[in-house]
Amino acid sequence: MTVTLPTPAAPLKIGTRGSPLALAQAYETRTRLMTAFDLPEQAFEIVTISTRGDRVQDRSLRDLGGKGLFSKEIEEFLLTGEIDIAVHSTKDMSVVQPEGLILDTYLPRENPFDAFITLDGKALADLPQGAVVGSSSLRRKAQLLNKRPDLTVVEFRGSVQTRLQKLEEGVAEATFLAMAGLNRLGYDHVPRRAVTADEMLPAVAQGAISIERREGDADVAEMLAALHDETTGQAMACERAFLAKLDGSCQTPIAGLAEVDGGTIRLRGEILRTDGSESLTDDMTGAVEDAAAMGVEMATKLLKRAGTGFFDWK
Repeated sequence: MTVTLPTPAAPLKIGTRGSPLALAQAYETRTRLMTAFDLPEQAFEIVTISTRGDRVQDRSLRDLGGKGLFSKEIEEFLLTGEIDIAVHSTKDMSVVQPEGLILDTYLPRENPFDAFITLDGKALADLPQGAVVGSSSLRRKAQLLNKRPDLTVVEFRGSVQTRLQKLEEGVAEATFLAMAGLNRLGYDHVPRRAVTADEMLPAVAQGAISIERREGDADVAEMLAALHDETTGQAMACERAFLAKLDGSCQTPIAGLAEVDGGTIRLRGEILRTDGSESLTDDMTGAVEDAAAMGVEMATKLLKRAGTGFFDWK
């Protein structure tokens, strides 16, 4: 197939949020496309789009309505043709795309785990009784309270710099960030302790960049195929099927991690009561071609164990 490539006169428009991390992800996508097709930087245009999740910083994501807060406006730009592709943090994406859009390209996954952040390098186990931890993630809050019910968790949103400033101001003694975000931003100076899967499973799809396109856009589809990482795609098929069956959103504490080893995939999953009082987990291994089915199977088993009302928070 002959692909019509973008040029400086007719650049490919890459849509993204305007946060430092979102821009870093868009730049990585642009660099990979430039390399794959030997194109100049001028053949691409980065288009920053304000989303509701970025504009409203004084309320929790749960209260704002969950997933879609960081993608809805970008997807509208994609549907109207104002951008050609959209670059997302996959963990922020709904498991169902709007009609006419496809999410089928994943870049190689970064470190999927959380980073525990304190100014003095403490580990979670070192926090004193009653310490205050900042987090806007219902999943992290539930996991934290499940392990340390003595702690107090307060709402904590904003950029890496904003959260570090809040720690310096004494708003909280510790917080969490994604290892992937810190690595992509080159923030080696930020004091952190990596959180292992045995300590806290990460959010579903954490660390994975996904690229959304219009259905039927053959040139774009061909270009993105050159970037797609098959291993990450297999893990995402598993994790997102798990999330979809659980009807996961920012209003439900769900964690999951799929890891591919050759032709085998291992999925570890967790659901929690919103107050952290109960955690249900599972661990399955199967063939990569059964990745999505395995995600559905695990979710079905966990939902059966949980019963009705498990996620109630109101």
